Amino acid sequence: MAANLSWATLGKAKDLRQRIVFTILLLMVYRLGTYIPVPGIDGTALREFMDKAGAGIGGILAMFTGGAVRRMGIFALGIMPYISASIIVQLLSSMLPKFEQLKKEGDQGRKKLNQYTRYGTVFLAVFQAWGIAVSIEAGDLAHNPGLYFRLACVVTLVGGTMFLMWLGEQITARGIGNGVSLIIFTGIVAEIPKAIAQFFSQGRSGAISAPVIIGVIVMVIVVIAFVVFMERSLRKIHIQYPRRQVGMKVYDGGSSHLPIKVNPAGVIPAIFASSLLLLPTTISAFSGAATGPIMSTILAYFGPGQPLYLLFFTSLIVFFSYFYTANVAFKTEEVAENLKNQNGFIPGIRPGARTVEYLDYVVNRVLVLGSGYLALVCLLPEILRHQFSVPFYFGGTSVLIVVSVTMDTIQQIQSHLLAHQYEGLIEKSQLRGKKRTGTKAPARR
Repeated sequence: MAANLSWATLGKAKDLRQRIVFTILLLMVYRLGTYIPVPGIDGTALREFMDKAGAGIGGILAMFTGGAVRRMGIFALGIMPYISASIIVQLLSSMLPKFEQLKKEGDQGRKKLNQYTRYGTVFLAVFQAWGIAVSIEAGDLAHNPGLYFRLACVVTLVGGTMFLMWLGEQITARGIGNGVSLIIFTGIVAEIPKAIAQFFSQGRSGAISAPVIIGVIVMVIVVIAFVVFMERSLRKIHIQYPRRQVGMKVYDGGSSHLPIKVNPAGVIPAIFASSLLLLPTTISAFSGAATGPIMSTILAYFGPGQPLYLLFFTSLIVFFSYFYTANVAFKTEEVAENLKNQNGFIPGIRPGARTVEYLDYVVNRVLVLGSGYLALVCLLPEILRHQFSVPFYFGGTSVLIVVSVTMDTIQQIQSHLLAHQYEGLIEKSQLRGKKRTGTKAPARR
């Protein structure tokens, strides 16, 4: 994709350059906000606490917030409440008739669903912010604990999340790429230089040998190439359209294809699975000495890198891959109904129920590869870190997000460049038309 980008065309596309600059400026505002601390927190005690609780709270939440949760900045909740609310609304719009009807009402229904998503974001953000405030007090990290501190912490964190939600919407509307995805992408990429510096510092100190460093670098390149290949892979189903008559004209039938991605659910299954498995570790980190024998047993068997942890991680990724694809990403009933309304059909398959059965058959078998690919990419860093003691800092979920967002952003840039080239061609054709109209046409005889 990058080979198709023309720097000369990019220099001429003024609107695209303005969009890119606008996106970069808003992302810089987001990064500055991650360093503004929540008032009333002891910074020294917080750093010591976060170093001890790195396995839980420093996991996927720290990855999505760009390190803001470690510093307890105003963006410590990040954009995760908005993502969770969006996923919940998507699931409800696929399972509940009321939400499904709103989904079919066009712009008005979409605005209503977006409103429900914002309400859900506020509710989840308030719940999570209150939990963080109580945990900060329980860990003796607040200067003046009490109701005033809790309310100030909740208002600050919820306001930060709502500001990030607005920031993402502005990037999507006036910038380039998906705003929410780019915010997560920026948070992940911002932590990579620090991780690379730690990795090579261990190599200089002799803690890691040179062959291990070379092997990890090669493996990262191979994993990124593998993710790009799988994200671009499609299973194409041939679609045939019959001959049709419009008025007195008869149009020949055409053919097309229905693309089915090998991984229709994207990175959602990995996020769900990681969040659920990190929950016991995070709870024990905040509870401190109050951890009971039951929680200690759970941590012993379901800690990161343990066999049961890896087994349940794989099972959850496979389950959410099938569940999210069937209910949100690729609903075979809707696809079959749309084909039927457009008079399209799969050769050899009768429209209607038979088409739904065939699509289910294809999707279920494609998802065997898709879910296996997701599980492999997510499990590889865990195995390297905990079984072979290799300090591999780049998790599978972060690699998936970075690669997917990069590909989507490049595709949008290409679309803007293509539109700019078409506009240039249209302007040239209009100028040539004006020049030709200036000359007199030969008189007819």
